[in-house]
Amino acid sequence: MMTLLAIAPLFGAEVPVFIGTYTNQGSQGIYAVRLNLETGALSTPELAAEVQNPTFLALHPSGKYLYAVSEVANYKGERAGAVSAYAIDPKTAKLTLINQVSSHGTGPCHVSVDKTGEALMVANYGGGSVAAFTIGGDGRVHESTSFHQHFGKSVNPKRQERAHAHSINPSPGNRFAVAADLGTDSLYIYRFDAHRGQISPHVPERVAAAPGAGPRHFAFHPDGRHGYAVNELDNTVTAYAWDEQKGSLKPLGNVTTLPPDFKVTSYTAEIRAHPSGKFLYASNRGHDSIAVFSLSDPAAPKPVQHISTGGVQPRNFTLDKSGKWLLAANQRTGNIAVFRVDAATGRLTDTGKRIEVGAPVCLRILE
Repeated sequence: MMTLLAIAPLFGAEVPVFIGTYTNQGSQGIYAVRLNLETGALSTPELAAEVQNPTFLALHPSGKYLYAVSEVANYKGERAGAVSAYAIDPKTAKLTLINQVSSHGTGPCHVSVDKTGEALMVANYGGGSVAAFTIGGDGRVHESTSFHQHFGKSVNPKRQERAHAHSINPSPGNRFAVAADLGTDSLYIYRFDAHRGQISPHVPERVAAAPGAGPRHFAFHPDGRHGYAVNELDNTVTAYAWDEQKGSLKPLGNVTTLPPDFKVTSYTAEIRAHPSGKFLYASNRGHDSIAVFSLSDPAAPKPVQHISTGGVQPRNFTLDKSGKWLLAANQRTGNIAVFRVDAATGRLTDTGKRIEVGAPVCLRILE
């Protein structure tokens, strides 16, 4: 069942923003709004597709399709979540369901599409696994072509009792994929074949994080030679050197995402490099802030600002392609806040612009 999106054709400075949510907290599925790239204003949210717990989204590079995980533990009687494919109307941004397949693991929490648009990858948090899928010419997701189960645990008995795959992203050259596993304190490196939609273990298979760090998400630097893991449990960012030819990650150092005087429990969520490559951003849940870092040296992020996200429990956030605007989704308070980015310093200014959406988790801007 789908509710059509009552949204005017998109002209000029307005672009669609799709919002993934938890549907057990006042939401019904995927929502869409318009972002004015000149003013930062957001339109009133409209339901674009009714689906259970579409907590993470990914856009096809063509801009024609959107993909969403359903973060559930049962899909058609299988202990798994689901992956849904949608066609995007180019004039109205309405979503039409193409098909849905099993994620082959419980609680899928992350989805990514490679640069060619031929393949899609999913991380299953509950199942502690990752899977890859091919994408048809019509945007359809085909059944999984490869699946890998992670094994192990780490030092936190409540959160790291077993593997918890939290994200998987293609490398800058599209030859590898990096999967962050919170439960095993590891970054897994896979060889990636986009045409076949296959991932296979690389040698070495994984790079260890600090015990108890809990790597969650990973972002590559625009230079293609560096990457950054945001560690959920110890509130740090780890910088890495990346070698695309060898498929290797070399740890370069850690930096905290919190101010030195903050002592209350907090967990990180998202990490993003600015399109210019000059700045890095990470979200804190507990401190409820965005941490801003300078990347004057990409190997050593330097803290420059902590700013409130204007709500509670910020999860995902995103930047537009120009790097002028940052949008932050505050899950617990059910609102999305808009920030202006200073092009010279990377610092954020709260515009005061807000919209309300039930339990927003993930934001994707279609430009």
